[in-house]
Amino acid sequence: MAENNNIATVRAYFRALEAGEAGERLSRFFSEQAIQIELPNKLNPAGGTSDLATIKRRSEEGKHLLQEQRYALISIVAEGDNLAVEAEWTGVLAVPVAGLPTGYEMKAHLAMFFKFRDGRIVLQRNYDCFESW
Repeated sequence: MAENNNIATVRAYFRALEAGEAGERLSRFFSEQAIQIELPNKLNPAGGTSDLATIKRRSEEGKHLLQEQRYALISIVAEGDNLAVEAEWTGVLAVPVAGLPTGYEMKAHLAMFFKFRDGRIVLQRNYDCFESW
């Protein structure tokens, strides 16, 4: 039962991101102790670790960078409070980023791993593989 609830939560989380939700509106998905780990990638070569306040702040910043974003979920595997997602992400730039013009459509292949506690995300670990531009 918890596995199905966690899957539903992640699906709702992606729909919220696609709808442009950011900041405090995303809090409903996360535990107060949530940590998000972004492994090194083309946009963030050093990677990084964010607490909930930073997750919310970065989501607000991202909202201004993108006209839209979409997540195509390829697979979700759940075991207890752990969940793995394979997805394809597309983001359309609202402003120039990394030498790319406004309107450019960025694409990335994602592996995301979530850990839940009491129905909320306590850990999100992202492996983002951006297509060349």
